[in-house]
Amino acid sequence: MHLFKSIDMLADQGNGAAAIAAEPPAPVFAVPEAWSSRIEDWQERLAQTDWVPDLGQDIGSFTWLRGLATLVLLCGVAISCLPDFGPIRGHQSAALTGARADQARSQTIAPLAYGGDTGIRMAATDAVRPLAQSPERPSIELVATLGRGDSLRRVLQRAGVANQEASDVTEMVSGAVSLGEIKPGTKIDVTLGRRPAKNQPRPLDQLAFRARFDLNLEVVRSDGALKLNRKPIMVDDTPLRIKGVVGSSLYRSARAAGAPTEAVQKYLRVIGKKMSVSRDIRSTDEFDIILGYRRAETGEVEVGELLYAGLDRGGKSKAQMLKWTSGGRANWFEASGVGQSSGELVRPTRGRKTSGYGMRRHPILRYKRMHSGLDFGGGYGAPIYAVTDGKVTFAGRKGGYGKFVKIKHGGGLASGYAHMSRIAVSNGRSVRKGQIIGYIGSTGLSTGPHLHYELYRNGRTINPNSVKFVQRSELSGKELRRFKGELQRLKKVTPGAALGSLKSASNAPKQQREINRLAKASIS
Repeated sequence: MHLFKSIDMLADQGNGAAAIAAEPPAPVFAVPEAWSSRIEDWQERLAQTDWVPDLGQDIGSFTWLRGLATLVLLCGVAISCLPDFGPIRGHQSAALTGARADQARSQTIAPLAYGGDTGIRMAATDAVRPLAQSPERPSIELVATLGRGDSLRRVLQRAGVANQEASDVTEMVSGAVSLGEIKPGTKIDVTLGRRPAKNQPRPLDQLAFRARFDLNLEVVRSDGALKLNRKPIMVDDTPLRIKGVVGSSLYRSARAAGAPTEAVQKYLRVIGKKMSVSRDIRSTDEFDIILGYRRAETGEVEVGELLYAGLDRGGKSKAQMLKWTSGGRANWFEASGVGQSSGELVRPTRGRKTSGYGMRRHPILRYKRMHSGLDFGGGYGAPIYAVTDGKVTFAGRKGGYGKFVKIKHGGGLASGYAHMSRIAVSNGRSVRKGQIIGYIGSTGLSTGPHLHYELYRNGRTINPNSVKFVQRSELSGKELRRFKGELQRLKKVTPGAALGSLKSASNAPKQQREINRLAKASIS
């Protein structure tokens, strides 16, 4: 291609026409006409297509599926663009090795040998000699605990004490205190010494524990032999007396005054036998509670049972109840020495009742006659219990009753038990309520194993279902005097006296500090 300039433009360059040459333009590729029309057609279709239709219309149609595909694609793109929520790693210094590690180690506060802080052991040198045997600890100190139903001997054996030494220690301890008095849970400090050979048990060097609330026991080895040392602990047995005004609630007032929960509940039950707690007690009355209380010089405290329950009104005693043991049985007595316990008779056996009291046709004699008791079924050999306390007046065979036991109770009452297979009590013996007196059988006029139970009042049979037994006991003579003396002793106790300071039983002089000794020397 040739380009020409006008003559005017070339005037200063010389006369005549001139021509210059130029590079040919880049080639243009022509698209075939068929393809061009097809691309334009697709572009037009794509422009007219609704890629985001309303998914709430035409559900299931091709347009709806296309919109769903668009939605899934956009969600996938969005999820793929989420940032990473992992920790951002910062710059980490390279671990020190070689000479730099040795230099840093030497500059630490407390340099240690290689292996002391790395866990790597140093290689053995020529100075290392193998041991003939591994060394043992010169002594072992441990604490053993006496469990419920356990024995001192078994505890020591489990702790590693030799059988013979455990038996010797148990015998020494039993001479100082009854083994039954050692309470479960007692901690025993045991020290075992060096054993002479590996195939022998360690000898017992020392043992110490609290045998009783008022006694520490120590077993030590002296001159090759075990010796027992008793270390008594001073104990203050002053009862704890708590007094206060009833106010709006007797229970809350007693608890606020410092009485334990169990003691208050027991107090309410005892007073409830004398009067109605809800109706007869006034807000202005004063309660008086005395508990068994023990304090050791070492600081431990034991709260005992309720000893006295009283109620005062207007400065006068409304109720005074003292717990007293009479005839081997503890009961609550009034200040006059009269005790009372009431309650229904216990069931003579666990079997069900098969026949009641009254007229009936006798199963063997085949005619109607009075059935003077109750029949209870039960397996052969089932136990029979005394319905309440009493004294056996007859025990043996008695005609149609077979093996029979009769017990006399207070207030003109008595009970009888017939058809026994075996009698477990003897004539003249005292029995307690619920005690086994025999076993069910079928002796005498009986069609099968059962108990025939009768109840008598002044020698005549009565319906056992109509009787509620009330037992009263009264003290007299020397026992009454001792009872009133104990009552006066308790009432002389000052409220809160048991909480005062307790002097130590130890007579050892207190250790004097050196600075105090020098101060006294300079003053003198």
